[in-house]
Amino acid sequence: MSTAMRKEYRKAQKVMHPNSRKSIAIAKRAKKILNRQKMKTHGFIKQNLVAERMMWIREHMVPDVCPYTPELTARLLEAYVARNDEEMEQINIKRSVGGKRIRQHASREDVIRMTKERDLQEYNTCGIEIPDILDEQYCTALKKWSGELNYLPYFKFRRFGKKHLQEVLQKMEKQSKEDIKKDVQSEISEKPENPSEEIRPEDNSLSESVDSTEDNVPARSSMNLE
Repeated sequence: MSTAMRKEYRKAQKVMHPNSRKSIAIAKRAKKILNRQKMKTHGFIKQNLVAERMMWIREHMVPDVCPYTPELTARLLEAYVARNDEEMEQINIKRSVGGKRIRQHASREDVIRMTKERDLQEYNTCGIEIPDILDEQYCTALKKWSGELNYLPYFKFRRFGKKHLQEVLQKMEKQSKEDIKKDVQSEISEKPENPSEEIRPEDNSLSESVDSTEDNVPARSSMNLE
């Protein structure tokens, strides 16, 4: 029990009318303190869940790839959704070997099943919230992260879903095709439209050399006659 709650309970120990102003004020303050403690506990649990997810993502990332591509991100999240499949198989094997109808690991089996259903639903709809590993800055920060909760506010979180990643991948492919098309068009525009124009000066030089040789032939013949 917190110190603030103890003070409020000590005040309430005095004999008071239940509908008096003081008793109502004490009840309001106690309720406010309880709600504040619930919010802190909920926030701490959420931080731990996010930290566990980030640690799993960091441990299963390709070491030499940064930033991540949409295709690799989709594979990583699909592997994250199926992370407990091996444990579920082991539970089923133990149950089949023993020949017992009683579910010995019923609680753990239910937790795994519910967790996978929730993660799969998030991945197929709104997306799973992880750091933005498509950005080089946050991808590098995640790989260097040591697991401390104090550094979570420095990350940029983003929801990645199956449909969203497919749309991003299609946009990137379309953009790459457009870039290739622009490069080809620029190369074609740089080439001369009529290649015969470049050969004309050479033809003129050749004709001039032929004319000069024809002019020199009669001169040489006249000299021989003399």
